[in-house]
Amino acid sequence: MPTYQYEALDAGGKPQKGVVDASSSDDAIQQIRGQGFFPTAVRQQNVKGGDADAGGGKRKKKPAKAKKKGAKKGEINIPNPFPIQQKKITQFTRQLSTLQDAGLPLLRSLQILEMQQKHGKFKSIISAIVEDVEAGSTLSDSMAKHPKAFNRLYSKMVNAGEIGGVIDLILQRLANFMEKAQRLKAKIKGAMIYPVVVLFIAVVIVTGIMYFVIPKFQDIFNDFEVELPKLTTALINASAWVAGTNPDQTIPGYAVIVAFPFLVVAFFVLIRKTNFGRAAVDWTLLKIPVLGSLVEKTSVARFTRTLGTLISAGVPILEAINITRETAGNWVYERALTRVHDSIREGETFAEPLRESKVCDSLVVNMIDVGEETGDLDVMLMKVADNYDEEVDVAVQALLSLLEPMLVVVLGLVVGTIVLALFLPLVSMIESVSAN
Repeated sequence: MPTYQYEALDAGGKPQKGVVDASSSDDAIQQIRGQGFFPTAVRQQNVKGGDADAGGGKRKKKPAKAKKKGAKKGEINIPNPFPIQQKKITQFTRQLSTLQDAGLPLLRSLQILEMQQKHGKFKSIISAIVEDVEAGSTLSDSMAKHPKAFNRLYSKMVNAGEIGGVIDLILQRLANFMEKAQRLKAKIKGAMIYPVVVLFIAVVIVTGIMYFVIPKFQDIFNDFEVELPKLTTALINASAWVAGTNPDQTIPGYAVIVAFPFLVVAFFVLIRKTNFGRAAVDWTLLKIPVLGSLVEKTSVARFTRTLGTLISAGVPILEAINITRETAGNWVYERALTRVHDSIREGETFAEPLRESKVCDSLVVNMIDVGEETGDLDVMLMKVADNYDEEVDVAVQALLSLLEPMLVVVLGLVVGTIVLALFLPLVSMIESVSAN
């Protein structure tokens, strides 16, 4: 009788490993569950001298293909410093789901998708997965070796599909999940393009005025020996700082203006590498008016969709919560999910620690509570995610509606101040000429 190795979680959420003798993988899963464990990976042990086939006999082990080293003749492998586009992974998932649904063998499906890929980092990863699967590895284990392309959420869902024999359905759910996540991200990025472009153009124009135009007016004022108002003096000093003409100035102001956005981004990247800094930034973002509401709705939509997708795929709830916590993207919600995990491990409910953390609306908590009571937690989580996706649209429009008039007012004040500072001395000059 074949022997199966397994990895599982016990009732307390602790990982367990072992072996069972079973006639099939389904029988092995039933035995593991009978021991009170939740299986996360089940694979048949190789029989010495060959792999056991479905009938218990032996077959000769195919020699593994030699790994491809270097480029083909006439090709040059150039390392790609950029991360793999999520769009490519989503497209690959959708295509693999379609091929599996059509009944093609897994290895043949992977080989077809490998041939369709353009030369690059992602093609190399698919090639490595094809080689591993051909050598006898499972798809989930092969994908887990490439976390930059297939994260833990992806490989665990594929593993759940392999155990349940529904890999085509799981890949379809994964593709749907990734497409919705991409649409949500695209909405937010698209909404931010307009204000960022307007702000960038405004900074360029104002910097150009300060560098080129203000010094010309300063020469005119010096020639007429006009007493300058304080506002005009402040504007001329600001122009000198931008141009770097102050004698005690080491770095010109225009260099500071150019470097400022990069310094801000670098500061936030560095501060978020520490637990305290990450917690402070994420907590502060949630407290900013309008923007905080958008961050909250985005975070809730992300973690509910991720958790709902994992649970519906058959991943044990404790492991599903751990994976969701790793992909939440916000420290506040990671802490709340940690409390939920501890509560479920101790036999308590999902909804109560979420209610106590006060990071979700009462509607979200109540829907999750109902899902626990009815046994349809995954369905309720997906409904919450769909609802919050729509609310993100409303929040984005509200943010844009607020940003547009604010930008107009700020730009109007800046331009108005510059015009007023330049024309006040001109009025004095005209009055002095008229008096003479």
